[in-house]
Amino acid sequence: MASQKPCAACLRLLRRNNVAPRTLQSPSISSSRAASSLRAFSTTLSNRNAGSSSSTSTSSSNSSSADSSPVKPLPKSAYSSAGTTTRLAQEVRRRAGGTTETYVAYGATKALFTECARHADYNIPQLKGKTYRTEDVPKTAAGEDLGVGTGWWYESLGLQPTFNTWAQITFLNMYLFTVRFRCFHPSHAQAWHQHLLDHFFYAAEDRMADQHGLYSRGIRNKYLKDLFVQWRGAVAGYDEGLVKGDAVVATAIWRNIFKADPEVDWTRVAQVVSYLRRVLKGLDGLPDDMVVSGKVRFTNPGKEDVVVAKESAGIKAPFTREDDEAAKVTIEEMAKQKEEEKRKR
Repeated sequence: MASQKPCAACLRLLRRNNVAPRTLQSPSISSSRAASSLRAFSTTLSNRNAGSSSSTSTSSSNSSSADSSPVKPLPKSAYSSAGTTTRLAQEVRRRAGGTTETYVAYGATKALFTECARHADYNIPQLKGKTYRTEDVPKTAAGEDLGVGTGWWYESLGLQPTFNTWAQITFLNMYLFTVRFRCFHPSHAQAWHQHLLDHFFYAAEDRMADQHGLYSRGIRNKYLKDLFVQWRGAVAGYDEGLVKGDAVVATAIWRNIFKADPEVDWTRVAQVVSYLRRVLKGLDGLPDDMVVSGKVRFTNPGKEDVVVAKESAGIKAPFTREDDEAAKVTIEEMAKQKEEEKRKR
């Protein structure tokens, strides 16, 4: 038996159409009144208004609705759930961009961070299925936990798979995305920066507990604060290098990733510099939609060996008068600095 009370959904629809709520009719309703009532529930705004006025006139005259135009059926494409959902999501984001941007950024930066971190991933096989004990884990000369890692960074460069190495290589890749995020609208860029960094700290804290036995939250927080300072320093160093030249970039990479090793192979450092420049150029050419999708992949810097092996055209170029004058100015400035240092002493 049909209920005599209107349902909540119908009431909301009627209020939206500015139609007074009415009691649902029994199954014995006439065909003309049924057509009139159904016409009031059109799915488009224009048809809703037309249907509402038609329903009112039909009810007052209690006559056939032959003069009113029938409701136009929606195209088949409108019934596609996927298409409708996509259009609805796009419309919601257009109308409430500031509200939805943080959710879009969170999901996309999660994928981007995973790509940043996977190149330096490592594990400690001695801890597989065991509780962390210091005596079970091999150590480096500096006392860091030593793991096992694969890939160009570990196998070709000879870097040790430690937590610090993982963090610095991940920082380098995160910096590449950070530079690209600066091209976003200022109102959106901050959310992307913050979420990318948040994903790093979530992963870093998990790695501390799972693979390095740091179960104390207080100790982990201390290390996380140190990592934040390192991140700020890495960003400042790489930014300075982009402005001042590849020599400064190489210095920052040597200091952060190679731990200022005096016996480093500078050809490898040059490969990383070339990698940084090439990736930044590639990201600059990508549309925002591609970056936002999170479907960006990096190659390893080992493919830069061909570029690094090329001899620079400036090596064989003769010195000009301008070069000589610039060299003289530099020598004079260095001499003045030395004299000032002696006076201070």
